[in-house]
Amino acid sequence: MSDGECRWRSDRVAGIVLAGGKNSRMGGRDKAFLHVGSQTIFERTLALFRSLFPQVVVVSNSPWKYRNYPVQVASDEIPGGGPLSGLHAGLGLVRYPYAFVVACDMPHLRPEPIQYLVGRVLTQDAVIPVLDNDVEPLHAVYATHLRPRIAAALHGGVRAIREFLPLIRVEFVPEIEMRAVAGAEESFRNVNTPEEAAQFDIQP
Repeated sequence: MSDGECRWRSDRVAGIVLAGGKNSRMGGRDKAFLHVGSQTIFERTLALFRSLFPQVVVVSNSPWKYRNYPVQVASDEIPGGGPLSGLHAGLGLVRYPYAFVVACDMPHLRPEPIQYLVGRVLTQDAVIPVLDNDVEPLHAVYATHLRPRIAAALHGGVRAIREFLPLIRVEFVPEIEMRAVAGAEESFRNVNTPEEAAQFDIQP
């Protein structure tokens, strides 16, 4: 299934793209605007999310970069917490019970793993996949009602999503199940360095 052929669409989950990193390992280049073919990573992600979700939110502390895109933009309200601060800010704009959250450096997102994870949502606080013996908190589903608890955690000194997860009800999807989903390995790849960008034929 290609992104353009996707016909599934959630009616209770929004999409959030976290684009607030410092890009230090990429030499300061904004990973969201690296090119995969004729599109940037962000443009590919936005097109896919608009086909899957009724609402898409970008979290960036440089909101002007996204002024020409049909998307809502939030900025950190509680600085210093990295992606956890970004998750808190994004959930502030979400109008649906849940949000599927990704980082802006995942150039080959596929709809199948996203659909699979969203399809597991019942009443959990979060649904988070495991791949390569590690959790993937930035390709995961979070309940919108977590926003006040995230704020409390940030004010209490928690500075990472991984530190926050033990405080909530999480379903961790086992690696053996994720690897059975089409496109999972491709979807989870991210790009942090120029060497990784070259490996996946990603251009400035």
